Formats: sequence, C-alpha cells, structure tokens
Amino acid sequence: MKIIFASHNQKKAVEIRSVLPEGLSLLTLHDLALNEEIPEKEPTIEGNSAFKANWVFKRFGLPCFADDTGLEVHALNGAPGVHSARYAGSDRSDDANINKLLESLVHSSDRSAQFKTVMTYCDVNTQIQFTGIVKGVITNEKVGEFGFGYDPVFIPEDQTLTFGQMSLAQKNLYSHRARAMAQFIDFLKVKIV
Repeated sequence: MKIIFASHNQKKAVEIRSVLPEGLSLLTLHDLALNEEIPEKEPTIEGNSAFKANWVFKRFGLPCFADDTGLEVHALNGAPGVHSARYAGSDRSDDANINKLLESLVHSSDRSAQFKTVMTYCDVNTQIQFTGIVKGVITNEKVGEFGFGYDPVFIPEDQTLTFGQMSLAQKNLYSHRARAMAQFIDFLKVKIV
C-alpha cells in the first residue's frame, strides 16, 4: 500500500520510516516532486495537520497523512506553539528559533514545556487524528548534535539527555512524534489487514 507523508522534511521522514509497519511504501512530497510549500495558516496544531493532509490527498488521491508539531512553553503562555517552525520570523532556521526561545526564557525560572504532535490521516472514506505529547524542560543552552528543531534544548520528563543527545532509537522511546505514530500504526495495522 502506498501512503503519502505530506511533508518536505526528510529528517521527519527518516523517523517515520523507522517505525512504519511492513507492507507500506512511504512517499514524501520530495518523492512526488512537489516543491511548493503547503500553507500553514490554521490557528492550531490540529488545524494545520488536517489542512495539510486534506490538501495533499485532494492533489494526489492517495492515502495521506500529515503531522504538525509545536513546542509549548509554559512561561511563554504556550508559545511558540503552532508557530514553532517560524518562531524567529523570516529566518526559519533551527538555530534562529532556538536562539529566540532561549532569549525569551533568559529571566524565567520556569523552564517547563511540552512537545505536541498531531497526525492526521485521510483517504476517500476516513479522516482521523492522533496526538502525542511529551512533557519536559528547556535547557539553558544547546546540548547535542542529533535530531532537528528544538531537540538540542529539550529534555523529556524523567530523562537527563536532550533529544539532541539521543540516537533516533532512544528518541523514539520518548518522543511526541513516536507516541502519535504508535497510535497511527495501530490504526494502519487494522486498515491494511
């Protein structure tokens, strides 16, 4: 069964391929030579996820899923949240986003945060969402070279390493995306039987 992951992010695709069940062939937007950006204008993580999945499904007509992820920081009233990828404005680099986050928290003793991923699957008959959340804290500086996004500044609950210090296998034990994917995979296993 072919399934489209509605993303240009090859690092996310690697994470997802590592946990997909056999029998599924994952296509990314890169594989489909779709280079245009999918608009992310919805006010919520759930809304962006659903919009992207529906947009790509309507375009290609194949089963599709999309994710949207946000880092929600308690001391920043849930920011950067739905704007996590664009937190630093026009400079959308991981480093710029992390630097802005750390600057925003420089005077805060509350470093609690959570990563939230919402995955939306859609096909001709179905639209369903799966949510994964992992709580943790924001470090004072970047630690680790693995992962992407805010991984080098986020330590998941009950752990001592940032996601940026963890191998992909370690990260998949704790991450928000892995938790959403686990629910999604259970759904897919029933669907492809």
